[in-house]
Amino acid sequence: MQRILEPGEIEALDHNAIPRVRLPQRASLFSDRARRLKQLAAGNPIGAYLNLMAALAQAQQQALNALSSEPDSHAHEQARINLSQAHLLPLILATDQVRSPHWQTVLDQLLEQLAKLSGLPPELTQLIERIQRTGANQRDSQAEAILRRNNELVDPASAPFYTAALQVICSDLVTRFEIRDVPLLDSPGLCPCCGSMPVASVVRMDGQSQGHRYLQCGMCAAEWHMVRIKCAYCDSTKGIAYQSIEDEQAAGAAAVKAETCDECHSWLKIFYQEKDPYLEPLADDLASLTLDLLMAETVYARRQGNPLLWQAAEG
Repeated sequence: MQRILEPGEIEALDHNAIPRVRLPQRASLFSDRARRLKQLAAGNPIGAYLNLMAALAQAQQQALNALSSEPDSHAHEQARINLSQAHLLPLILATDQVRSPHWQTVLDQLLEQLAKLSGLPPELTQLIERIQRTGANQRDSQAEAILRRNNELVDPASAPFYTAALQVICSDLVTRFEIRDVPLLDSPGLCPCCGSMPVASVVRMDGQSQGHRYLQCGMCAAEWHMVRIKCAYCDSTKGIAYQSIEDEQAAGAAAVKAETCDECHSWLKIFYQEKDPYLEPLADDLASLTLDLLMAETVYARRQGNPLLWQAAEG
């Protein structure tokens, strides 16, 4: 008698299935980003800032490694996984992480590592010292403003450092889950792991992901599949177009385009790994500000900026 296969077994037989989620690699997430930022800094107009963010990313990796011996009992609670899958909710919410008992400790660790760098400009040294002196309640308020995108309350100078600490916390929790734990969301443009918006999208070229587009979360760095030629914000397939820098000889220009949507008038960068196998979406997004400047002159708006670079609120 032929045995009937269960759904999970059927899926296991499909070796051509598109991986719907790519979880961040805990052991190398931030160190890989640091390496890429250093590579992109050479000859870049904001090379000094990219090198600073590379040092920050390396400090993030050290902080994440230190958290590996402190498992969060809530992260693997089956009740949370069941709730997320039953109600199509993210596994965690980045906006809740200001309540984490670890995030301010991580912030202090990051600042301590940066303070040890040689040749820091006086302005940066003063900024680090100012954040170190900031009280816990004021830090919580700033983190809350950052996570909820209340830009008028965000201090753009200190925001990248606060964000970096929160990224460590989110990545720590998300990397404790398995891919099978990750739910499908009603809102495909939000991270199914932490509910944040994507920083960019990338067409991968490795393994089963080859040729498929993934959105990368700006907070936890998880990636989730979204079909190509589709708006990440309004889910429309109409009026999708691609803008690029005319000078494709510019560093990395061939590997990045701006995907625009005529339905909601928004845009998001899309990177092509076949053009640059070493790209890292968040790092490459930060290093390609020329495209942001060009797009600022169009009718399209970017819904989510790079979490490591904040602009002062207008007015």
